[in-house]
Amino acid sequence: MTGEVFISGAKNSALSIIAAALLTDKPVVLENVPDVMDVRTMVKLIEYLGSQIKFKGDILRIWTPKIRRHVAPYDIVRKMRASYYVLGSLLGREKKARVSLPGGCAIGPRPVDLHIKGFKALGTLVEIKNGYIHADAKQLAGSVINLQGAKGTSVGATINVLLAAVKAPGVTEINSSACEPEVVDVAGFLQSLGADITGAGTSTITIRGSAELTGTVYRIIPDRIEAGTFAIAAAITGSKIAIRNCNPFHLAAVIDKLREIGVRVDVSRERIVVTGKSRLHPVDVFVAPYPGFPTDMQAQIMALLSVIPGTSTIKETIFENRFMQAMELTRMGADIKIEGDTALIRGVKTLSGAYVMASDLRASASLILAALVAKGKTVVRRIYHLDRGYEKFEKKLRRLGAKIRREKE
Repeated sequence: MTGEVFISGAKNSALSIIAAALLTDKPVVLENVPDVMDVRTMVKLIEYLGSQIKFKGDILRIWTPKIRRHVAPYDIVRKMRASYYVLGSLLGREKKARVSLPGGCAIGPRPVDLHIKGFKALGTLVEIKNGYIHADAKQLAGSVINLQGAKGTSVGATINVLLAAVKAPGVTEINSSACEPEVVDVAGFLQSLGADITGAGTSTITIRGSAELTGTVYRIIPDRIEAGTFAIAAAITGSKIAIRNCNPFHLAAVIDKLREIGVRVDVSRERIVVTGKSRLHPVDVFVAPYPGFPTDMQAQIMALLSVIPGTSTIKETIFENRFMQAMELTRMGADIKIEGDTALIRGVKTLSGAYVMASDLRASASLILAALVAKGKTVVRRIYHLDRGYEKFEKKLRRLGAKIRREKE
């Protein structure tokens, strides 16, 4: 494989920003929006709540002159965990919301306790009844909120509380806030609407609430996880791939780990060139909140480490069941042992093609990466997981020279 790949907009940013567009009754234009299933699901949800939508190419136009419903139903929310972002937006704009407890990938418990803690601090009465989160507030009020959880910060809780706090009179201070680029992107979007927010990207975000929000034209950041996945594709196949429309700063932990492995990575302003090498080294990977090594890249680097001589380890500190790809990789000949939150990986010379099954979004990418270097044919089933977060993934790989095609089951 060789060539150039253009990275789509960040799926995780797009989902929360689309939900955030409910906060204003003025038109919003979003650029660089990835056309993936999760985005389509979020668009369907806000349409159900009252938004008028036009989605063409990577441009999404949203206008919500009036919220027509305050209930986000199970049939939509069960398909994607990020649906719960409408909770913060509905609370901010309407002071009430009914949102089904979310679904998404089966990668372990992801409780909503920090979300509820934050909403209560803003003056909201929150109950969980019949599988729904019921949130009501006569009047939101700014507050000091600590979102430190048992496993560190929470991106979802930080964004959800931020959305509600924008409409809460007074000053809200979110301590132990997540620092991920997607949080900064949401704050940037809200600022473009007229919100008064400082500190995004640090552990403390300050919001001076109740500002009148306007419309905006806003460009979503590139998807760092898609960029990282193609970087792994170059490393595992020993190829040279130029990755365009990305922010290398957002990928610092992944780039550092690839260089430690022995992969050549050349960085410029919005471009990364990754050159795989024949002699690579085992490493230890510690998954942690940003700026640490991202949990959304753990499955992909496991595929790479499975064909690097020597013993590597991955310690997953965020999600309990996020080694689900390991069993499928072993079906392809990988030598992987799971001990609690740590994977022990002994690199093998070759992987073999096999029938495997994707369990979640990033696991599906991991199996495809492994298939690129496996001898023989690999068939990855339940590929709908991939479509939730990667835009035209197999087409982009095919342009780089991969022998890959999609078939109906």
